[in-house]
Amino acid sequence: MILAEVTVPLLNANEPEARLVSVHVQEGQAVEKGALLFTIETTKAAADIESPASGFVRLLARPGDTLAVGARLAVITSLADEPIAAAEAPASAPQATALRITQPARALAEALGVDLNTLPTDRLITEEVLRGLIGQPLSEFELPPADKPYLLVYGGGGHARSLIEMVNAIGQFALAGIVDDKIPAGERVLGVPVLGGRAVLPAVRARGVSLAANGVGGILDIHVRVRIFSLLEEHGFDLPRLVHPRATVEPSAVIGAGVQVFANAYVGSQAILHPRCMVNTGAIVSHDCEIGAYTHIAPGALLAGHVQVGERTLIGMGVTTAVGIRIGSAVRVGNGAILLADVPDGIIVQAGRFWTGKAADPRPA
Repeated sequence: MILAEVTVPLLNANEPEARLVSVHVQEGQAVEKGALLFTIETTKAAADIESPASGFVRLLARPGDTLAVGARLAVITSLADEPIAAAEAPASAPQATALRITQPARALAEALGVDLNTLPTDRLITEEVLRGLIGQPLSEFELPPADKPYLLVYGGGGHARSLIEMVNAIGQFALAGIVDDKIPAGERVLGVPVLGGRAVLPAVRARGVSLAANGVGGILDIHVRVRIFSLLEEHGFDLPRLVHPRATVEPSAVIGAGVQVFANAYVGSQAILHPRCMVNTGAIVSHDCEIGAYTHIAPGALLAGHVQVGERTLIGMGVTTAVGIRIGSAVRVGNGAILLADVPDGIIVQAGRFWTGKAADPRPA
């Protein structure tokens, strides 16, 4: 029995189609309502698509497909192997007359001097499509000589620069380059070359680069950071623990894969940092704390002992907590807030607030 259909949403009123970038599930996989299924993009935006129901996902599209708004990406069924009606052919978009090109592809075209008027208008032009049209292979780069394991950095913004500085201070890796979806290939960030957008990931992996670090901080939207981790893992990259030599991590603390601990941070005795979380510059995670996956402890935050923080939560700059409280998953705590009680899942605590368990607590005097 089909419980729900998953279709291409309208992201932009002027674009009747979208490209399927990533599929985050397997055929027949059991999923819960709200589980991440797909990532799609148009020339102006990218979006994640979640499951509308719990059940088993039956895939009807593949990565790289360009689909019209309303086309079926998948159906959710009550059984994993029940027969389903043959999928309708993906609805094709109306023949376009204006160029539709993603921002990374536009930046690459400008960097290479490609005349946009020469590009076809019957498809969405991504960076990968553009390289194919102009005959530039994705693997057109050279790795620097190195006697250390190569490490790829995804992202070229402020967090990525801090990450590059930390990797250089650690001294255990050779930087293979940067992958960024907005910075044109060939530019440099702190001397590290930009290899291209996400389309070059297979070529980088094929060159033997097996380690990668997430240089997207996700301070405004932590889901962006989560998606980058998923993208890197889908392409076979391992995520090493990165701890700045000026950070202090007690020997009994447990540090998961992909965790980043920046300069002057402190991680106390028997603290647990679950995979892919981050303890930013000067933050304190006291003894017996537990930090959930993907959570970001921002610069200068101070967590007292025995504090538990859920997954995908942002603890803002300068936040302080009482001992032993629990901060839920998908929580956002604004800069300078003082937490004196448990914070339920999904709550937003405004900057500078005392939190005693009520969303309407006044600002401190």
